[in-house]
Amino acid sequence: MSALSAAVIGGGSWGTTVAHLLSLSGADVTFWMRNAENAEEINSTHRNPKYSGETLLSEKIVATTDLASAVKSSPLIFLVVTSASVRQVLHDMGSYLSGNQILIHCIKGFEHSTYKRISSIIREETGIRKLGVLSGPNLAKEILLGHPGATVVASPFAEVVRSAQDVLISPHFRVYGHRDVIGAEIAGALKNIIALASGMSGGLGFQHNTQSLLLTRGLVEITRFGLSQGAQASTFRGLAGMGDLIATCSSNLSRNYQVGYRVAQGESLQSVLDSLGYVAEGVPTTRSVYHMSRELGIQMPITEGIYHILEGHLSPREAIETLMVREYKYEEEFSG
Repeated sequence: MSALSAAVIGGGSWGTTVAHLLSLSGADVTFWMRNAENAEEINSTHRNPKYSGETLLSEKIVATTDLASAVKSSPLIFLVVTSASVRQVLHDMGSYLSGNQILIHCIKGFEHSTYKRISSIIREETGIRKLGVLSGPNLAKEILLGHPGATVVASPFAEVVRSAQDVLISPHFRVYGHRDVIGAEIAGALKNIIALASGMSGGLGFQHNTQSLLLTRGLVEITRFGLSQGAQASTFRGLAGMGDLIATCSSNLSRNYQVGYRVAQGESLQSVLDSLGYVAEGVPTTRSVYHMSRELGIQMPITEGIYHILEGHLSPREAIETLMVREYKYEEEFSG
C-alpha cells in the first residue's frame, strides 16, 4: 500500500464516485461490494457501468467482495451503503476494526426502525472513536465528469477532517472541515424530503417561484428539526445545508427529485421505485421524520404533506393547496 490508502465500503453510484475521488489523490483504494460480477468488471475493465457509465476508473482502485480484507489494513474507511443496510454491514465489519482507524460515513438518512442517526449506529456496532460524516452538494455524475465541487467533512476530531482532506482534495474538488456532526447528518438526510417536494412541484408544471418557496421554507423545517436535536443553526446555511438543498432540489440528476417528479406526473410510488434500480433515501426518511416530528411536537408542514402523498392520503396538488391555506405567520429567524 502507498502512504495514502483507504477503503470504500459500498459499490453503488456514490461509493464509486468516492473511490474515484480518492484515486485522484494517488491513494490506493480497496473498494468493497457484494456483487462479485461488478467487482470483476471493475478489476478487469476499470469501469462500473451500472453506476458510473463509461467513466474510466483508476487502476489504483481494486474491487473486492471480501469485507475483512477491505477493512483490516485500511487506516481510513469511507462507509457508503444504504441506511437500510448500514447496521448489518457495521455488525459484519465490527470484529475487523481497530480503535485507531478513522471511519467517515457518507450516508444521508436515518435507520428506519429506530430513527437513529448513522453516527449513533456506528458507535453501537463498532469500537470506532475517530468518526466523521461527509455531506454536501455532491451529485455523483457531475463529480465523475470533473465539474468543480465541494463537500463538508464534519467531526470533533481535527485528525479526521485533515485525513479526509489529504485524500479527497483535487484541482476540481474541495473539502471543508466542520465540527457539527449532528447538523451535517440531519441536513443531508432531510434535504431529500424537500427534493421530493421540489420534484413534485416540477411534475405539476410549477416553476421558479414555487421552487424558491419550497427550498426556503424547507430550509426552515430542516433547521427547526436540527435545532431540536442539538445541531448548530449555522450548519444549515453552509454547504451541508443550503448547498446540498440547492443541488438536490434543482437537478434531475437527483434521484429524489426524479421520484417526486414522476409521482406528480401520475405514476405510482411503487412503480417508480421499482424502475429506479437504486435507493431513493427520501422516501424512508420522510416516514421517519414525520413520526419523529409528531412525537417531538415540531411543525414540519412540507414533510407532513410529502408523507401523506407517499401514503396515498393526498395527491401532490392537494398537498400544495393545503400548504397554501395555512394560518398567517411571520418568518422565523434562526441565530447561531
